[in-house]
Amino acid sequence: MRMKVPFLLLAMTLAACSNQGLKTLSSTSRGPDEFIVEPKAELTLPPDFSNLPQPTPGQANRTDTDPLAEMVVALGGRPGDASAPVPSSDGALVTAASRFGVSPDIRQSLATEDAEFRRTQSRFTQFKIFPEDVYNQVYRDQALDPRETAEAWRRAGARTPSFPPPG
Repeated sequence: MRMKVPFLLLAMTLAACSNQGLKTLSSTSRGPDEFIVEPKAELTLPPDFSNLPQPTPGQANRTDTDPLAEMVVALGGRPGDASAPVPSSDGALVTAASRFGVSPDIRQSLATEDAEFRRTQSRFTQFKIFPEDVYNQVYRDQALDPRETAEAWRRAGARTPSFPPPG
């Protein structure tokens, strides 16, 4: 009985140390944090440190022989001609994704909306005892109820081979 409190404190301490990097919405950089989600190649030592090649920013080098093709593969695509037209198999996807237009200033727009969200959320909450999950606060309205969604698809006549577990 006496050991319950220390074990509870230990469990709470360990839980507080978890990595929430993928759910952190306050990035300090101007772009995505690609290093947290991108698989990295193993580091290798050059055979001779006295004969290192000159750096070539944005060009091929010992580590990234073809950076553009590696990026395409990392995103699930097939490397090839970057200026090639959209394949016919992806035409419907591109059409659906751009059906409401393509906004060239999407980054600035999202940054403004994010700043507004943070401003409204921080009016009376400067002092917090426990950290809050901002990620879930932002996307709470977009969450789907799995049972309700599966039932809607079944009512529409779609086959749903698996059903969400209860709970």
